[in-house]
Amino acid sequence: MVQTKNGRTEEYQTQLKAEVSEGIGCCGWILVFFSFLFTLLTLPLSIWMCIKIVKEYERVVIFRLGRMVPGGAKGPGLYCILPCTTSFIRVDIRTISFDIPPQEVLTKDSVTVSVDGVVYYHVQNATLAVANITNADAATRLLAQTTLRNVLGTKNLAEILSDREEIAHNMQSTLDDATDAWGIKVERVEIKDVKLPLQLQRAMAAEAEATREARAKVIAAEGEMNASRALKEASMVIAESPSALQLRYLQTLNTIAAEKNSTIIFPLPIDLLQAFTGSRK
Repeated sequence: MVQTKNGRTEEYQTQLKAEVSEGIGCCGWILVFFSFLFTLLTLPLSIWMCIKIVKEYERVVIFRLGRMVPGGAKGPGLYCILPCTTSFIRVDIRTISFDIPPQEVLTKDSVTVSVDGVVYYHVQNATLAVANITNADAATRLLAQTTLRNVLGTKNLAEILSDREEIAHNMQSTLDDATDAWGIKVERVEIKDVKLPLQLQRAMAAEAEATREARAKVIAAEGEMNASRALKEASMVIAESPSALQLRYLQTLNTIAAEKNSTIIFPLPIDLLQAFTGSRK
């Protein structure tokens, strides 16, 4: 992938070099000579028009009589520009970020969502950014909006909500390939926010609440089932030892006495009650 992109960039540069190598001709050099002579005659005033300083984060593309000077973009440093015959264009090579305006997108499952994002890019080749396109920044912004709509149009709502990283990576690859001819390198694309219609938000919230309630009921039922199994095992253990039942009575009394001092419970053996009921019969 990288080799293919580098090959395309070298091809664009080769085409520009072939066009630049034609030169400005004899008449052009005569005009350059007169411009240089005019600069010498108007010294030291003309020195302020000729000397240009290019900063570290800038590159300049110099044109002489409308043709690009061989060697590509220049900078940083100090350069001399002849008046009347030579012009230059500054290009900022620092990373630029811009927000993608919210786009109304119809997803693959026919749901309308509003999605926005952010793009980070920088000028990788100043020569291509000047020679191949009028305004690289505006073109990149428009292309980012179109790419966002095209990529999201092939995704379902669930994929948009869960696979943001994959969508951002696909957008970055698409933008990087498309802007390669402009000398632009797209560094990063991020999806900022996905806004759903209000009715859809309410429906999804109701669905999520119902799912949580159903899960809570299942968990409560499983807890009751486990508790009943534990009580069954405990009753079997107590049935094997009558004294264990009496100890359980005493433990219950101790617990009640600690919490509610006004309540007193006297446990009576069931055999004693059966004796009274038997005598009545």
